[in-house]
Amino acid sequence: MKARKLICSLPVLAATFFIFTSALAQEKVLKLKYSNFFPPVHPISKLSEEWCKAIEKATEGRVTFSYFPGSTLTPPMQTYDSVVKGIVDVGQSLLAYAPGRLPLSGVLTLPLGYKSGSQATRLSQAYYKQFKPKEFDDVQVMYLHGHGPGFFHTKKVISSVEEIKGLRIKANAENADIVSAFGGAPVTLPITETYDALQKGLLDGILLPFEALKGWKFAEVVKCSVENYGVSYTSPIYVIMNKEKWNSISEADRKAIEKINEQWNEKQAQLWDQLDKEAKEFAIQKGVKVVEASKEEQEKTAQKMKPVLEKWVESISAKGLPAKEALDFCQDYLRKNP
Repeated sequence: MKARKLICSLPVLAATFFIFTSALAQEKVLKLKYSNFFPPVHPISKLSEEWCKAIEKATEGRVTFSYFPGSTLTPPMQTYDSVVKGIVDVGQSLLAYAPGRLPLSGVLTLPLGYKSGSQATRLSQAYYKQFKPKEFDDVQVMYLHGHGPGFFHTKKVISSVEEIKGLRIKANAENADIVSAFGGAPVTLPITETYDALQKGLLDGILLPFEALKGWKFAEVVKCSVENYGVSYTSPIYVIMNKEKWNSISEADRKAIEKINEQWNEKQAQLWDQLDKEAKEFAIQKGVKVVEASKEEQEKTAQKMKPVLEKWVESISAKGLPAKEALDFCQDYLRKNP
């Protein structure tokens, strides 16, 4: 009798085991490695870590992260390829650090006269939604953001951008023409190596936002900032996920992540403005002289940047990409969203 009961119970036990193991499979935890070039103490890095925690909470622990700030997992120049190849699962770095891979998106790096980091960040996201460029097809874009207006900051005090002539200025490759337009000598190197280069006299200045004077401590090694919006640009930053890992996440959890991405894009926009304001005040306290260009000088500078825009359109159009359409979209957006 007992044997018969046991035999009868076996199918029930088997079914229970199947249901239990199926539930475990459905609740399988996906642990992702996130590489970020911002130092761990930088506010952008801290906000990125909060993004990880928000996703872990929204997915009830089904998607978790091991977070690696300060380029401890991948160098910033290799982050994009590392995400594509699955060496890391999520990466944050400059579009400029993926040279040749994102040609159309280079429109965001042009001297368009950005007024703020929030404006640059919102434009970056609007551009991506509008064009959905195929150059990003090998990854899943979480969101894009951009720092505040990039200006010239120099080791010696100057009175205008015209005095950049002959100076060695750190700039990203896509911004080199800005430096050259004033007769300066552009020097391309990662931001992580810039402080030492300034300190050792290998550079005479930098082309970066105010934020960098505090976030990367450059206020310790420069003496002057020229606030001229005629030259202001941004360096857009991507947050991307490996495509295979993204596709392995359930549809419900992907939707939850997309919602968080929208929230973080706006958080990022507001943070850039806050960081620029704080950094400018910090730089002044450190003795950096801020030269505010007159309206006339800014208009003159903007005219000087037109050949830079035209050169970019010609170069990217030759690749069969809608360069003029992208530039028109960005300029129109900035006019309508000051």
